[in-house]
Amino acid sequence: MQFSEALKLALQSLWANKLRSILTLIGVVMGVASVIMVITLTNTANNYMGSKLSGYGADVFTVAREGLSFGDPDDYIKFQKRKILRFEDYQAVQDGCSLCREVGASLSRSAKVVNNGHSTTGTEIRGYTSAMFSLSNTNVAVGRALTEADVEHATHGVVIGGDVLDDILGDGDPIGKEVRVDGVPYTVVGIGERQGKTFGQSQDNWVAVPLSTYQHTYGTNESLTIYSRANGDSKVMEQAEDQVKVIMRTRRHDAPGAADSFEVQTNDTFLDIWKQISQLFIFIVFALASISLVVGGIVIMNIMLVSVTERTREIGVRKALGARQKDVLLQFLIESALMAALGGVIGILLGIGVAELITHLFDIAVSVSLGSVLLGMFMATGTGIFFGVYPASKAAKLDPIVALRAEL
Repeated sequence: MQFSEALKLALQSLWANKLRSILTLIGVVMGVASVIMVITLTNTANNYMGSKLSGYGADVFTVAREGLSFGDPDDYIKFQKRKILRFEDYQAVQDGCSLCREVGASLSRSAKVVNNGHSTTGTEIRGYTSAMFSLSNTNVAVGRALTEADVEHATHGVVIGGDVLDDILGDGDPIGKEVRVDGVPYTVVGIGERQGKTFGQSQDNWVAVPLSTYQHTYGTNESLTIYSRANGDSKVMEQAEDQVKVIMRTRRHDAPGAADSFEVQTNDTFLDIWKQISQLFIFIVFALASISLVVGGIVIMNIMLVSVTERTREIGVRKALGARQKDVLLQFLIESALMAALGGVIGILLGIGVAELITHLFDIAVSVSLGSVLLGMFMATGTGIFFGVYPASKAAKLDPIVALRAEL
């Protein structure tokens, strides 16, 4: 039997039992759709995280009181026992790190911004030193950024994000206008470049004030995050990190041989942790998708066994007319694989559709890889072939005389 003839017979059989075929494919469709959707969303999230973290630059590292613990209670207790990082620590790093090209520090919290009866909600107020605009790639579109003089004299100048401009200042030149942040008056000196939304969350709902002014308003009991940009390549960056560690250990009186009482982290640290999380997420979903595929495969096997029973007389006639075992085997294997492949195609379209819907709702770019599509088709077709072997083998081994005696 030619392959084209077996394919034609398989299509005719599936078309003759449309509803049964569709119901049979649900498990395969769900499994493949899960794989495509998760790989697509994970690739999109990886691209986003990579672009955001790379925005700080590969030569930027941070010093903070706390590291990433992901809810580990032991880590949380350990971090809470540490002394906070103060403004004096930032100044010590700034003065003592000869391998650092830039050093900055920041604090943040949620605040309410008001102007002439209009207000914002959930606005992030950032206490910045002047270098933080460069270190965090926060560009100023109109006006100016905060300067060292602003930090030194604790001025009440403020740089605002696009959402704050739209919500409370409206049209006209915003520079020189007064806004109140948690009741404290500030004069607008600059407008930040718009960054749009990420996962549905606006990146422009913020205001930046001098770090010294921030601490005068909210107190000095919050721990700073210190940012440093190394003055050279990766080798110099490692040396700069070591230099900062020595400065911080000396200031915090860490005993020789004892662990650091602070955390030094780079973009690679965050990317590695993110990759571990995303890989674990993919593994879990793959396990769940595999269960769906196994269930779908079992359903396919069951339907194919029913089909063999229903078509016993047909198989007997074909064998009596000269069909060989491999011809019958090929016919039923193609039918099983075709059924699963159709489920794979539907699953791929459904997975891509759901992934695009989610990413459009959260305003991020979709990244559908050819590899995920090919993997989905391979898993679906492989499932059909694997679970179709036994029914096809049973059909191929039927005795033609016994098959011809079967009742219709």
